[in-house]
Amino acid sequence: MLGVLASVVVGLVALLHLYFLVLEMFLWTRPLGLKTFRNSPEKAEITRVLAANQGLYNGFLAAGLIWGLVLGAAGRHIELFFLGCVIVAGVYGAYSVSPRILWVQAAPAAAALGLVLAS
Repeated sequence: MLGVLASVVVGLVALLHLYFLVLEMFLWTRPLGLKTFRNSPEKAEITRVLAANQGLYNGFLAAGLIWGLVLGAAGRHIELFFLGCVIVAGVYGAYSVSPRILWVQAAPAAAALGLVLAS
């Protein structure tokens, strides 16, 4: 049962990062992206390419988590690695951009990591 819960939470973290990909790559200069990242249209346009690159990296994190899930028990170490990457990125983002990132990105990944380790 704990293994199923761990997989569900890892899957939710992967979906969250796919959402980040969409926000950063495709919606950065649109109303939802502007509101989410608290950007002005001018700043969003200037940083559009950087945001798209950042979104691509979020996609890689999601892909790694999905890869681990697809492998089942054999993918546990892959899940742990990518969850660790998400946590590090979230902690750095909280330090360098906004403390909110700690709760939106790092905390869900830390919860998933704990569940994977406990399962």
